[in-house]
Amino acid sequence: MKSKKTLISLVSVFLLSIFALVGCSSDDDKKKDSASGDQITIDIFQFKVEIKDQFEALVKKYEDENPGVKINVKTVGGGNDYGATLKTSFSSGEEPDIFNVGGPSSVEEYREYLADVSDTKAVEQSIEGTLTAVTDGDEVLGLPFNQEGYGLIYNKAIFEKAGLSTDDIKTYADLEDAVKLLDSKKDELGIDAVFALPGKEKWVLGDHISNMFIAPEFNNDITEAYNAKTIEFEKGDELKRYLDLQNSHSVQPVLSLDYSQQVEQLFSLEKVAMIQQGNWVYNSVYDMDPELAENGMGILPVPVEGFEGKIPAGVPMFWAVNGKSDEKVVQASKDFLDWMYTSETGKTAVLEDFKFIPAYKGYDATKIADPLSQTIYEYAEAGNTLEGWVYQAAPTGWNEETLGVNIQKYLSGDLKWEDLISQSRAKWEEERK
Repeated sequence: MKSKKTLISLVSVFLLSIFALVGCSSDDDKKKDSASGDQITIDIFQFKVEIKDQFEALVKKYEDENPGVKINVKTVGGGNDYGATLKTSFSSGEEPDIFNVGGPSSVEEYREYLADVSDTKAVEQSIEGTLTAVTDGDEVLGLPFNQEGYGLIYNKAIFEKAGLSTDDIKTYADLEDAVKLLDSKKDELGIDAVFALPGKEKWVLGDHISNMFIAPEFNNDITEAYNAKTIEFEKGDELKRYLDLQNSHSVQPVLSLDYSQQVEQLFSLEKVAMIQQGNWVYNSVYDMDPELAENGMGILPVPVEGFEGKIPAGVPMFWAVNGKSDEKVVQASKDFLDWMYTSETGKTAVLEDFKFIPAYKGYDATKIADPLSQTIYEYAEAGNTLEGWVYQAAPTGWNEETLGVNIQKYLSGDLKWEDLISQSRAKWEEERK
């Protein structure tokens, strides 16, 4: 009896050891397990909160068409720092199979993980110039999300009631006069302020606002900016006066205003006349007020000296495939991205659900869904865009964690403008040594 009990105990210990070993190895083998058997699992980590629901709905359609594929989607953006969260995911071993990268600096940061996607149908269909930021020799390391543009989104009814025509706003002096007029009629117009400057959002300050006044220094060339050892802030004075104009005529305190408050609570509820944002706000505004989204808002170029009448347009982000995932998962990831941008189901979603300006050929431009995107597409067709979002070529993290933070300090009164310039320049040079 004793020997039998001993044998049973030994078998039990042996089995428990096996289970323990399996448990310990489960995390390490996650990527391999995701492609085991007939089921392939793809983990997607994406930044575009504006299309979260629409994207997940499209993913469900793909899963229905491809029952052997399971796709998990995690969306981080808006008021949260996508870049920092992505970095944490990689450092903790939770590496997604598909994720987003910006321009050359982001490509450099994640270069070891980036699979070559030059063999995809989507690359073949990409519009000329949209792959520049993610091309390394013969390799293409990402697929463009879409094209986007930004400027001053304004409320047409408020402008009309104030007697303002956007045709009369060409120069910075014109913009300043328009802002003063709107400010003088706030009570009559029923607005809290002219602007809602989301000072809490470092990406608005350090990426988009700053890009308009930094890009000309590098001839709007992302490669030139990427290779630059320093930044002179040649248009620093223009950047300052534009920030000052918004800050002095904005809902306060600006440093507590985030994207959601700016777009949903203030602009969509018609509490302000203008916000600086891009065509991506359409879905958010539509959810709050469909009539305002469809017929009540337009987009106005920010008057940058020498580039008046031009809207910054470009590819905001790229889809990257994790080359360190299981080989089957890598191929499945490419297949999904191809399907999203080249299948009829995917193209319909890109135009009608995502409200994207396509970065790919084969789309019917007349079906671009919203008026903001249509206007930006018209600017692009007419050659009235500032190509190349050079902020994507700044040293990694510089736009938000250096320039964006310094602008926040300036807006709070804790940093003089000349110190903002010198400190931001010094950090650029330090990173580029």
